[in-house]
Amino acid sequence: MRSIRKIVVLGANGAMGSVSGAVFAAAGFPTVFLARTLNKAEAGRARAHQLTKGTISPHMITCGTYATLEDALSGADLVFEAVSEDAAIKRRLFARIDRLRGPDTIVATGTSGLSISSLCADTSVSFRRNFIGIHLFNPPTSLTGCELIPHASTDLGVVAIVRDFLTASIGREVVETADTPAFAGNRVGFKVLNEVAQLAEEHGVAFMDQLVGPHTGRALSPLATIDLIGWDVHKAIVDNLFTNTHDIAHDQFRLPAYMQRGIDQGRLGRKTRDQGGFFRIEGKGASARQLVLDPATGDYRPLVETAPTPPAFIDHMKAAIRSGGEHGYRGAMEVLCTAEGMEAALLRRIMLGYLSYGLGLVGEVVARPRDIDRIMGFGFLWAPPSVLVDAIGPGRTITLLEKARLPIPASIVSAAIHQRALFNEPRVASAQFFVSAA
Repeated sequence: MRSIRKIVVLGANGAMGSVSGAVFAAAGFPTVFLARTLNKAEAGRARAHQLTKGTISPHMITCGTYATLEDALSGADLVFEAVSEDAAIKRRLFARIDRLRGPDTIVATGTSGLSISSLCADTSVSFRRNFIGIHLFNPPTSLTGCELIPHASTDLGVVAIVRDFLTASIGREVVETADTPAFAGNRVGFKVLNEVAQLAEEHGVAFMDQLVGPHTGRALSPLATIDLIGWDVHKAIVDNLFTNTHDIAHDQFRLPAYMQRGIDQGRLGRKTRDQGGFFRIEGKGASARQLVLDPATGDYRPLVETAPTPPAFIDHMKAAIRSGGEHGYRGAMEVLCTAEGMEAALLRRIMLGYLSYGLGLVGEVVARPRDIDRIMGFGFLWAPPSVLVDAIGPGRTITLLEKARLPIPASIVSAAIHQRALFNEPRVASAQFFVSAA
């Protein structure tokens, strides 16, 4: 019976490589960290120990370089690739691994959205049968959502082995997706993130992040999320989706021109503290102040001077959530559905687009509504689409979608006909997705 015992991480000095390796080693799996230089691999190991607060046994992680790849692969059961999100770089690395790996070594790419089949197209039959995508959500030390992406040639036994490893050994909430651009979570999530970034050009950064805040069922507002992820990473994902998908959300994957200008100037979000992103911190300590980007000019202004007064309905949504439990977030959705004015209409459009698009991918990208719900809940910490449908009511949701001229997913129609709840996670309290607004 094949099992996973020894793991090799490629790109172990990078953000995802080091933290993924930390998860593997913390679960008790001997893990080899490889990078271009030994110093980089050692830096990855130091970060892994820091992230896990020193809970990893010292002997669990060993370090090396790509020059020692052949020795590292000896006896390896799983190779996890986490190098830069560049298909050409990944393919060159896989060609080398193909020559050196053992016949039963499983190779996984940690890509967040590149085609799994295209990455292994020029490799051997054995490599392709043992090749799969494992998309861990960042940071995997706190987010348990995980997408497992086999391609057409992946051996079904390999899928089973990797799924068991991810669920039983490292505690992931695994959703299997089709090999489509950006898979499920990023396709749904970045549709919303980029849509909000587009709207910020017209309505302002502070206004949009205030409008689509935690009261809508998310741990962090959208533009602050893009700053955390990094503008360069955001661009790579939405560019991939804009090029390779041609559905109703196509235009919402177009990167705003002001973001491209910012990226060209080195503005990448939190990773570039001095340049900033949508937000920037000026100064340090007690004298520090938060600045906000003006998309039209590229300049920054103090947030306290530019932040708009929240529309009254947002305060009412927050008050409902503070009342607690299911009654609280259902009350917040009632406020949203009945509020009048431009701000409420704009937020309804964004929220309805999220649940329409997410549940509309069932049958194309995932098998069940539950799959979309789980990856958005455990991967993004967003209220799953089905939670929102249940809170609004399936029949009312259909009416609102018709009015917004958005597609109506079959699962919502079924829930309305059979008068049953759509969200089906007995272990998960739906109210937990709204606690940040309390």
